[in-house]
Formats: sequence, C-alpha cells, structure tokens
Amino acid sequence: MGKTILTVDDSRTMRDMLLLALSGAGYRVVQAEDGMHGLEVLRQETPDVIVTDINMPRLDGFGFIERVRHDSKHRAVPILVLTTESDAEKKDRARRAGATGWIVKPFDPTKLLAAVRRVAA
Repeated sequence: MGKTILTVDDSRTMRDMLLLALSGAGYRVVQAEDGMHGLEVLRQETPDVIVTDINMPRLDGFGFIERVRHDSKHRAVPILVLTTESDAEKKDRARRAGATGWIVKPFDPTKLLAAVRRVAA
C-alpha cells in the first residue's frame, strides 16, 4: 500500500485536483473540507503527509496546523500549506505553527508531487 495523504481544503474543485494529482501518482488520498473536518479525519487516519489550505471556514489552516502539532500521534507528520496566499508574514506564521513547506495556488502537479515526495521520505 502506498503512502496516505490527507488533503484539507474547502474548495471542492481544489480537492478534486489534489485527488487526481496524488492518486495518479500512487498515493492513497483522504480528504477533509476544512480544519475541523480534518481533525475528525485524523481520529481514524494516520497520514504520511498533510496538505492544507489556509483560508477555510470553521477552523483555518493556522489553527488546524497548531492543533495537529499539539497531538502527539500526529506531531511529526509533515504539513504542506497549499494556498493562494503569498504574504511573507503568513508564511512565517504557518512555519511558527508547524508547517513543513508552502506551495502557492494554482499549483503545478509536478512541483506538488516533488514536495510531497521530499517530505514523505
């Protein structure tokens, strides 16, 4: 069985694009619609990598990352932020929260897969 990737994004289109790119590369993909849903999914799943958006309802990406990092079961899981944001302050805030890397939307599937492979080692 290949590695499991959790994608967290409130955009159905973005979730579909991530599913297509990641599953096409042999990854098992589980999806969540926002940070709260992502935390619910993490109760049953132990992903090898998490890819999350920042701007989402209920619980944004910053809060989601912080909550994941406070959970000993998932503390070491690499988290890639995939967002339209390119602001240096937001990147720094995500890094302080515990993000492993940052990818700006719209994403290039080849670069996304390279980043996932790099952190999923």
